[in-house]
Amino acid sequence: MAAPVEPGRRSTADGGTPGLPGVPGPAPQGGEPRARQRTPDTALPSSRPAGRQSGRGGQVGGHPVDEDTAGGPPPKKIGPQSRGRAGAADTERLRYVGAATRRIARGLDLDEIVLGLCRSAVPVFADAILVYLRDPLPVGDEIPSGPLVLRLRRADRVPDEDAPEPVGGLLMPVVPATEGAYGSAAEVVRVPMDGRLAEVLRGVRPVFSDTAQSTAALRELVGGLGDGESGETLELPTGRRAILAPLRGRRRVIGATVLLRRPERAPFEPDDLLIAAQLATHTALGVDKALLYDREASIADSLQREMLPDSLPEPTGVRLASRYLPAAQSARVGGDWYDAIPLPGSRVALVVGDVMGHSMTSAAIMGQLRTTVQTLAGLDLSPQEVLYHLDEQAQRLGQDRMATCIYAVYDPIAHRVTIANAGHPPPVLLHADGVAEVLRVPPGAPIGVGGVPFEAVELPAPAGATLLLYTDGLVESRTRDVWGGIEMLRERLHSAAAAICPPPLDPLCDEVLEIVGPGDRDDDIALLAARFDGIAPRDVAYWFLEPRAQTAGRARRLVRQALGRWKLQPLAEAAELLVSEVVTNAVRYAERPITLRLLRTDVLRCEVGDDAPTLPRMRHAQPQDEDGRGLYLVNRMAQRWGATRLSAGKVVWFEMGIPEGHDR
Repeated sequence: MAAPVEPGRRSTADGGTPGLPGVPGPAPQGGEPRARQRTPDTALPSSRPAGRQSGRGGQVGGHPVDEDTAGGPPPKKIGPQSRGRAGAADTERLRYVGAATRRIARGLDLDEIVLGLCRSAVPVFADAILVYLRDPLPVGDEIPSGPLVLRLRRADRVPDEDAPEPVGGLLMPVVPATEGAYGSAAEVVRVPMDGRLAEVLRGVRPVFSDTAQSTAALRELVGGLGDGESGETLELPTGRRAILAPLRGRRRVIGATVLLRRPERAPFEPDDLLIAAQLATHTALGVDKALLYDREASIADSLQREMLPDSLPEPTGVRLASRYLPAAQSARVGGDWYDAIPLPGSRVALVVGDVMGHSMTSAAIMGQLRTTVQTLAGLDLSPQEVLYHLDEQAQRLGQDRMATCIYAVYDPIAHRVTIANAGHPPPVLLHADGVAEVLRVPPGAPIGVGGVPFEAVELPAPAGATLLLYTDGLVESRTRDVWGGIEMLRERLHSAAAAICPPPLDPLCDEVLEIVGPGDRDDDIALLAARFDGIAPRDVAYWFLEPRAQTAGRARRLVRQALGRWKLQPLAEAAELLVSEVVTNAVRYAERPITLRLLRTDVLRCEVGDDAPTLPRMRHAQPQDEDGRGLYLVNRMAQRWGATRLSAGKVVWFEMGIPEGHDR
């Protein structure tokens, strides 16, 4: 039931946009009543009877806007009825301030907060508004340095559909908010520290433009603002039709706002300064909040990105692609990670993990666990051993450090993959014929439980197949369980392969992410896809050699024969020299047979393994030294080289470029 309306008062249920108590709102055209409808959340009814004068209006937010003139002053004699009206006016002002500040506080970023102020003030409180912010804006406890510079962030006004600008003596360009930057046409005001404007800003309180000082300050701020085309300047109202309100944050003035009323509308009242002060205070605090939030979000996002690999390696026999999506823009930091680590023997370790939680702590733990995995992978431990030591590390970090992880090692020569799981969703293998298979891997216990063994399984990895490792954010949400999501993932992979088999790797990752709707992502998503190409047996040569003095000569002959079969004779001389140096070093320290392997892919790779754990290091031999030049030659002649420690010994390898035009 609608509340009764006092005579002379306009109801909040009519179609117009009402003014504030004591400030008559716009009237309907021709005085005809409009159909009742809801008013905006910041619109309030007028608290005093108002004379009505014809005027033209526009439309803001779908509510008609007209121009009214003010009624006469309130009666000097205050009786019970006058006191009741005054109480109603105060209540309406409080309601307006509450609704406006709630609208301003809803914003999370700078543009939303400034837009909330403009929408709250225009047309209910003012006919036009300009919002200036300091450039650059200080963040947190940062002390601004240099001159005080204000930039126009946004300007808004009551539009008029019929009359060209200027309207009612008020020329006001509309400057829309921009995303994190000011437009090129934004007004720049350099504030002299000894000027009137600086004095008003230091005073903090809003002022009318009815004194010489405030008028000079207002002219200093907006006197040169024009429409950018005609060259005309802003015609400022006089008297109490303009309010200049400083925007003060927690410690400093960060801007100013100007509120204007047209001549056809009643001027501001002294109580309106209190309303302007509330709007300015909440806006300034919201700007401070937005700046701090943006900085913290930027730090969290940078931390998350730095802990993930910048780029994936390009190991022999496998192609890789990855994706990472945060849970939301408001939670851009979490514990999901992925990694690809090259291993000795042209193998590669594929890792995806998920630390529980969405916080800086989760990201920090993720970084520690990822570093631990890289260290353990460098020792060439088996997948189950890697998870076992990772579990120990998680327990050392704390009792509540829980995570899931899946660790897979792909061997492109054997065309096999070995997988160990620690409470993670199972991987999915898309075969070359388009069949998507959920691999049966023992689930295991999450990392951090402690005292639980892990089990690894070895599965075939045929050429052309694609292995997908992912976190539970891809397949689990509030609307479906994990296994329902895994089935959706399997069907999506099958559909993608039905169109193109095998599908390109990067488009396949994007296709997979589409199973998660825009409002259906409750967790971070990490995705790692590996396309198995493998290395054909004809491109591999492998020998065991006894650690004898004659072994270096035999190694040279074997390399020459293999390069002859592959029609790589131009590389024979350099390859024999480098193999001889590396094998000679291995013979010196090895006690068991050494291994020599040649791989022909897009490069020629040579690997020499022995049981001595000490890694070789390059040194600069003196002229009188008889040795110490082997690795120097390798470093100068090879395209790349390195040494990797194994669980029992080491592997020294080098790569040489294959001449263009070579036919495999």
